[in-house]
Amino acid sequence: MAQRAGRLGVGIVGAGNVGPILGAALAGAGHAIVGISAISAASRERAEAILPGAPILDVDVLVERSELVILAVPDAELAPLVAGLAARGAWQPGQLVLHTAARYGIGVLTPALTAGAIPLAVHPAMTFTGTSLDLAKLAGTWFAVTAPSPVLPIGQALVVEMGGEPLIIAEADRAAYAEAVDTAVSFSTAIVDQAVALLAGIGVEAPGPVLAPLVRSAVERALAKAGGADAADPTLFGGQAFGGQEFGGDSDGAYGTDYYLNDDPEDPA
Repeated sequence: MAQRAGRLGVGIVGAGNVGPILGAALAGAGHAIVGISAISAASRERAEAILPGAPILDVDVLVERSELVILAVPDAELAPLVAGLAARGAWQPGQLVLHTAARYGIGVLTPALTAGAIPLAVHPAMTFTGTSLDLAKLAGTWFAVTAPSPVLPIGQALVVEMGGEPLIIAEADRAAYAEAVDTAVSFSTAIVDQAVALLAGIGVEAPGPVLAPLVRSAVERALAKAGGADAADPTLFGGQAFGGQEFGGDSDGAYGTDYYLNDDPEDPA
């Protein structure tokens, strides 16, 4: 695999809401998109919209040709995918392998590591719509980064290139990190849904806009008390009224069956 002055050939496994966006962000930083894997019609359309002209490739071919492989697939499919590629001898020494699941560190990438690949666990702590709007939202978003100490700067650098802020999470702490993300998202969604239903029940036609300023201010106050006032901005809610795509969850996985949301549940690698 030829190295090009610090620029990488990037292959994306999974064309759900997250993979194409991260690929587009890296392309904007000067990296080359080798291709993307996509199975369903919706995923192919999304890949073409976000990464126009990027080849749709078989996973094995994609891994063979890429210097950085992004695994943006549902959590349940990550371990079997990594192990299956290892069994077929697909992983290459020195190849960067990055997954985007919140709950897993680099342990799930052990089969790739054994083959000489460099493991990176990088999770963006934001919601995704799977549209170009997400690219702007990446700016300033925190990314949980877990990697072996010698290559941790690589993961951090990739996050910065995507416009994000790296947050180092130890391997042993990934489960707690994932629980924190799950708690924040699921609790917020449940409370907003309940409040919307109550207002709708008394005849309020547009509960979302009525509640949005109230809930945003409440969240800002809570974050300020926790020392996180700078994080309290509209992108927490997708920059829109509650009940939007990110909070409600869509069939392609903005927060579907896996809140980590790394791919289209109907488009496994």
